[in-house]
Amino acid sequence: MTSNYTLRDEIRDYWSARAATFDQQVGHEIFSEAERQAWSELFLRHLGPGAGRSALDLASGTGVISHLLDGLGFHVTGLDWSDAMLSRARAKAEARGARIRFVMGDAERTLERPESYDAIVTRHLVWTLVDPMAAFREWHSLLKPGGKVLIVDGDFVSDTLVRRMVRAFERLTGRTPPASHMPDAMRETHERILRQVYFSKGARSAEVVDLLRRAGFAEITVDRNLKRIHREQAKHMSLLKGLERATQHRYAIAATKR
Repeated sequence: MTSNYTLRDEIRDYWSARAATFDQQVGHEIFSEAERQAWSELFLRHLGPGAGRSALDLASGTGVISHLLDGLGFHVTGLDWSDAMLSRARAKAEARGARIRFVMGDAERTLERPESYDAIVTRHLVWTLVDPMAAFREWHSLLKPGGKVLIVDGDFVSDTLVRRMVRAFERLTGRTPPASHMPDAMRETHERILRQVYFSKGARSAEVVDLLRRAGFAEITVDRNLKRIHREQAKHMSLLKGLERATQHRYAIAATKR
């Protein structure tokens, strides 16, 4: 790597490399109408109906969340830094006849116009941020007064009881875990990135809330009632993987710009 190849560049290239298989993985694409309804209920609970309001889907990937917001009546912009992801997102929107604006940009420095959105939504983005305080201040500036940010994320790093049980089971039985869905080189890149991001020890909700408050947000709530989403996702996973997901520290955080 050249000296001017930054961590942000590596993160962008990592997700670009995963674009081709992104929609094949549980937790990325939505594989049932029941899960789709569960996500819609979460968004309605914290954002209300779209009713033509403007929403920004940050790190939109292939557009899964953008399409959910569009279905709820929001006027949606999806922003992602990966051209490979955006190509798939635009093709998907064209095939579905969805009028979603997809643009390239860094979620930490969007270059979008200040006070231009009623809602900002992120899913599994915060744990990858290099500078979350700068990002949260940026998101605060993009919202209109009274606008809301909804962060769906979690601590995907810390150990859990289920993980320890799985390891103990493997030691006792001599069984090895199923092969990773990522090639070794890509998994190594993922681990290298994780060691360098701000939340390298795991994105715990309390720390995210503190940073949001310091960035100017108010009326911050933490919603851990994601059981219906996880239950529907678990139907497409192994038993142990489903249990692991259910015991992770996952949450939705809603916050308001006064």
